[in-house]
Amino acid sequence: MEAGIAPPGRLSAVSDAPRAWLEAGAVPFNWWWLRLLPKGDGHPVMLIPGFAGSDTYNKPLRRFLLNQGYHAVGWKQGVNLGHSHLDLAQLSQRVEKLYGRKGRKVSLIGHSLGGIIAREAARRHPDKVRQVISLGSPIGRDRNQASALNELYRLMNTEPGDLNEGEWHLAPPVPSTAVYSRLDGVLDWRVCLQDDGHEQTENIEVYGSHNGLTVNAMCWVVIAERLARAEGDWRPLGENRLLRWLYRTSAAQSSPR
Repeated sequence: MEAGIAPPGRLSAVSDAPRAWLEAGAVPFNWWWLRLLPKGDGHPVMLIPGFAGSDTYNKPLRRFLLNQGYHAVGWKQGVNLGHSHLDLAQLSQRVEKLYGRKGRKVSLIGHSLGGIIAREAARRHPDKVRQVISLGSPIGRDRNQASALNELYRLMNTEPGDLNEGEWHLAPPVPSTAVYSRLDGVLDWRVCLQDDGHEQTENIEVYGSHNGLTVNAMCWVVIAERLARAEGDWRPLGENRLLRWLYRTSAAQSSPR
């Protein structure tokens, strides 16, 4: 385990939800300039909620993506209660249906636990998934030491389920972007970094709460830039001359086995 990995302090944890509400309240004020971001090409984008969340709280991000020109949809599995309750076969069918309907690969965006699920779906369907964007997802090896919610999660997820926990840290075989915040009040931000990557993986830092990442303007800029790139034309965000001054980025490195 990396030295110092631990759940955020009590003050950070208590303040995370109020900060998220402030970020959500800022959405109408940011809307006018966010709509000036690169427009989409109409390809399907699926949003997967985090632990204890549903498609409801992803509505602002989904609306933004619809306005940008994407075929943005939810995961339609109700509340995300964890891997023991996940119907990965149903999710796979949804990915296949979106791919078949549009004839184009699907981009997957997952918040927190939703990012882990998105990465697993991409591993199973690399021929149908265009890219994965995870927002504050515990994809590091030391995730079990990173959150005060781990005990509750384990109590609610006693069965193995469809996700192979031993592979959560492995980057999927498609372009993958991990967004994280050092101000995260739920997770130690270091477990949100990809450390087992390939040439098309990147970590990007934003400023904001954990719960507010789906309504965070900095996240929306990253998402818009990543989704707007033509299929097969993945490049690090740092190559964008404007954005490299606003974001801290790093390539994911493969850990020694």
